[in-house]
Amino acid sequence: MHPMLGIAVRAARRAGALINRAARDVDLMPVTRKRHNDFVTEVDKAAERAIIEVLHRAYPDHAILAEESGASAGNAGDSEHTWIIDPLDGTTNFIHGFPQYAVSIALRHKGVLTQGVIFDPTKNELFTATRGRGAYLNERRIRVSRRVLLNEALIGTGFPFRDFHGLDEYLGMFRELTARTAGIRRAGAAALDIAYVAAGRLDGFWEMGLSPWDMAAGALMVQEAGGLVGDFRGDSGYLESGRIVCGSPKIFAQMLQVIGPLAAKQTVLPNTGC
Repeated sequence: MHPMLGIAVRAARRAGALINRAARDVDLMPVTRKRHNDFVTEVDKAAERAIIEVLHRAYPDHAILAEESGASAGNAGDSEHTWIIDPLDGTTNFIHGFPQYAVSIALRHKGVLTQGVIFDPTKNELFTATRGRGAYLNERRIRVSRRVLLNEALIGTGFPFRDFHGLDEYLGMFRELTARTAGIRRAGAAALDIAYVAAGRLDGFWEMGLSPWDMAAGALMVQEAGGLVGDFRGDSGYLESGRIVCGSPKIFAQMLQVIGPLAAKQTVLPNTGC
């Protein structure tokens, strides 16, 4: 395991332990509403602090881009390395006791994603990837699915839940893909959904309105598992636009044939959130 990936795994497991302890008493936990349908709990903040502490102890000069603290947590600016962190992706699920949420940590070096960790603490599933070295689930190599026909594919998605300006655009895509696939699944934690694409559990995934920390680690995993990742035009700007499509190569191409013509022309900036 690459040393930087090892540090990220240690940070993710520490955060996961905090989350699992908090899950036992989730009904007692204070919840703050950041904006419509966007919540933060004390465990989000505690998990993020724990992650940053581990990363900064090992790499004090690295920058941090994290959901709850933004870019202020690190020595941003001059560093060639930026850690992109979501301490608890799927906060709404966590609040309701719905066991689909994860810790997501990625490292970007000179603008290129190089390390990724997604840890599901409820299932003890650890997804990891290092650029050029493949993707793994609990240290076993994973690959995207071998399905080649969209009408046989199981596709993941996430409904718009904060900003509804693109709802009609999204519903057009949802309608078409519902009719043309074997099924659509919406589990509520984009990082895990994208990891599931890397592991072949989903054949593809698309969503809009995401933040970099929702996508970064999973995007690297999909690529290292033999899949493709892009925005709604198939281009590389998904971290900036918040619009992502990913899947096995043939399913990715067929999804873009459906999504591309329905995508609005304007650039949509990502929401920040869970």
